Amino acid sequence: MFKKILIANRGEIALRIQRACREMGIKAVIVYSEADRQAKYVRLADEAVCIGPAASSQSYLSMPAIISAAEVTDAEAIHPGYGFLAENADFCERVEKSGFVFIGPTPESIRTMGDKVSAKQAMIKAGVPCVPGSEGVLPDDPKEIIRIARQVGYPVIIKAAGGGGGRGMRVVHTEAALVNAVQTTRTEAEAAFGNPAVYMEKFLENPRHVEIQVLADTQRNAVWLGERDCSMQRRHQKIIEEAPAPGIARRVIERVGDRCASACKKIGYRGAGTFEFLYEKGEFFFIEMNTRVQVEHPVTELVTGIDIVQMQIRVAAGEKLPFTQRQIEMRGHAIECRINAEDPYKFTPSPGRITMWHPPGGPGVRVDSHAYTNYCVPPNYDSMIGKIIVHADSREQALARMRTALSETVVEGIKTNIPLHSELMVDAKFVEGGTSIHYLEKWLAQRRR
Repeated sequence: MFKKILIANRGEIALRIQRACREMGIKAVIVYSEADRQAKYVRLADEAVCIGPAASSQSYLSMPAIISAAEVTDAEAIHPGYGFLAENADFCERVEKSGFVFIGPTPESIRTMGDKVSAKQAMIKAGVPCVPGSEGVLPDDPKEIIRIARQVGYPVIIKAAGGGGGRGMRVVHTEAALVNAVQTTRTEAEAAFGNPAVYMEKFLENPRHVEIQVLADTQRNAVWLGERDCSMQRRHQKIIEEAPAPGIARRVIERVGDRCASACKKIGYRGAGTFEFLYEKGEFFFIEMNTRVQVEHPVTELVTGIDIVQMQIRVAAGEKLPFTQRQIEMRGHAIECRINAEDPYKFTPSPGRITMWHPPGGPGVRVDSHAYTNYCVPPNYDSMIGKIIVHADSREQALARMRTALSETVVEGIKTNIPLHSELMVDAKFVEGGTSIHYLEKWLAQRRR
């Protein structure tokens, strides 16, 4: 096992990894930008290294700065968390060439699954169900693009091959708008991801977003840890996640879960990962794979009792998975609300000093957050300041527990989206379960009237 790990991230995930290291008796090196000097995890660190100014391009995205910090502190491995460089194959390669262990998949896996076209081709080969669409990158010939769209059937969605985080996508309802939409998406993809390649898929009108969590070791053992429903989204950004997904038959989930584990073995995947699907009319359609730990991993941890971050570390150290698929049991229901420093209905960021921070407690309540009273939320990064996660025997009880937890939470000095969560927890459709990925945006539009 490693003696020292460098955490190449910030915010709640840096603290989450730091806690996992502490439990395992591993020293954790924290890297931080000048904007994060006062962060809780920096104060708690065994060692902390400032790697640059507030701008992430000069700190958390600076490969030389992170690798230098690992060298000067004698770290053995680097955990990238999520976001920033977590799914950057070049960073993974540089980490390993510099003599450190990358706590995540191989550079080859990241490249294959990071490019949406090659990921889809790999999944088709592995027998994972995919959304109907173009067989690969769209050609330059407009006539051929039109032919493919007619074959797929309108509406279609044009997606950037190197895209992610809800960017680089455009829905097309008519043939007249198609060629121009493809060209515009290519231009945007080139600017945002340095890769102009786009592909086409059938646009599903009312799907849910359901994902499967996987773990794989270096001995080609792989398991899946149940599913999560992440359909409550705004602009493709998840707001609420839960496990298990309400109203989907277990045999349907088991069939797709087994295929995901099998795909991991076929592509030689290692570490934690997530297969993301659209689910509509009883069918699953693969959209992408995230080759890292996800923001919503705690709901899976609570229903399975498995520490995903510790498993990432153990697998990276060469250990075999300590359980088989048959030994994994799902217990109860978990719900997670992402707490963002933003206006709850206009969604404008609300950085600044937190003058009062009082998190909830009680049975089955978990809070993953780096915030505290007098902490100053910097304006330079993502607005998420924490997550409230609850676990109970049933979904009904979990909803009641979350309502109580939200009502107990006090955050003063800045705005947060807690009022939005409180409203959604009593919304009839959400309480019923099974809302689509478009539900929240329609709900917000209705609320503004």
